[in-house]
Amino acid sequence: MDRYDVIIVGGSFAGLSAATQLARARRSVLLVDAGRPRNRFAAASHGFLGQDGVASAEIMRQGLTQLARYPTVDFVHAEALSASHVDEGVVLSLSDGSGARGRKLVLATGVVDELPIESMAPRWGVSVLHCPYCHGYEVSGRRLAAIANTPAAAHQAMLLPDWGPTTFFTQGVFEPSAEEAALLARRGVEIERTPVVELLGEGSAIRALRLADGRELPFEAVFTAPKTRVAGPLAEQLGCAFAEGMTGPYIEVDQMQQTSVAGVFAAGDAATPMYNATLASAAGVMAGVAAHRALVLEEAGATPGQP
Repeated sequence: MDRYDVIIVGGSFAGLSAATQLARARRSVLLVDAGRPRNRFAAASHGFLGQDGVASAEIMRQGLTQLARYPTVDFVHAEALSASHVDEGVVLSLSDGSGARGRKLVLATGVVDELPIESMAPRWGVSVLHCPYCHGYEVSGRRLAAIANTPAAAHQAMLLPDWGPTTFFTQGVFEPSAEEAALLARRGVEIERTPVVELLGEGSAIRALRLADGRELPFEAVFTAPKTRVAGPLAEQLGCAFAEGMTGPYIEVDQMQQTSVAGVFAAGDAATPMYNATLASAAGVMAGVAAHRALVLEEAGATPGQP
C-alpha cells in the first residue's frame, strides 16, 4: 500500500488548490477524485477572478494539467469508500480496489444537493439556481421566482430584485416575519403563499410554475436553496464534528481548516455553510498550507499547540 504525506479526497476547486500548495512544498500527495463535482450542472463559473465565464470543467482541467507538472503528485480516479485511523495517519479504501495510506488527510468532497421539487432536477444549474452572485447576471431582466426551502429564503428573495422582478413563494411554510415582509415590499417583491408543485417548460428551460391550486404563473428562472449533505462517509467514519448550517450539516473546522480530528483537514463546500467557488479555492489553499505546517511541526518534534 502506497504511503503519502497527504491524501486529498475531492478534485474540484478546494481539492486542487490544497494539492497545489503541497506540491509546491515538495510533499508527496495523492489526489482522489470520483469525477462528480457539485458544479457539473452549470455551464460556466462566474465571479471567480480571472476565470469569469469559463466552464468549471475547463478550470479543473487547467488545474489538473498544471498540477501534473509536479513530480510528487499522484492521481487516482475513484471513489473513497472508507477511512480509518492507523498509527501516524489514515488508511483509505477506494472503489477501484486499491488502498492508500496518508500521514494527513484533506477532505474536499463537496456536498450533495437535495432539491425540494422533483421537476427542478433537470433544470438545476441552468434555470434553477442557488446563488444570485454566481448566476443572477445571466438571468437578469427575466421574471424570477424565489422558492423557499429554508428559513433564510426571505433574505435571498430580498436580494433578487437587483437582477429582475421577483416573487417570493413561501411554500406555505416559510412565512416572512413582519420586518422581512416590510423589507420585501420596499424591494418590490411580491409574496405568494400557495405552494409551487411543478416547473413547466421544455428541457432545462422554465416557462411557468404550476401552483397547488392549479394556477400557472409565467416565470423564467427560479432561485432556491437545496438541502445539502456532505458527500461520502469519510468525515463521519473518522469521527469529525459537524455543525448545522441553514441548508444542512457541514464539517466543523477552525480558521486553519483543521477538523476536530487531529491530522484531518476539510475545505470547500463540505466545510462551510456559504457556497462559492472563490471561497472554496481559498479554503483549499489554507487546508494545504495547514497540512504542510502540521507535517513540519510533527517532524520537528513540536507538541500539539506549539507555534
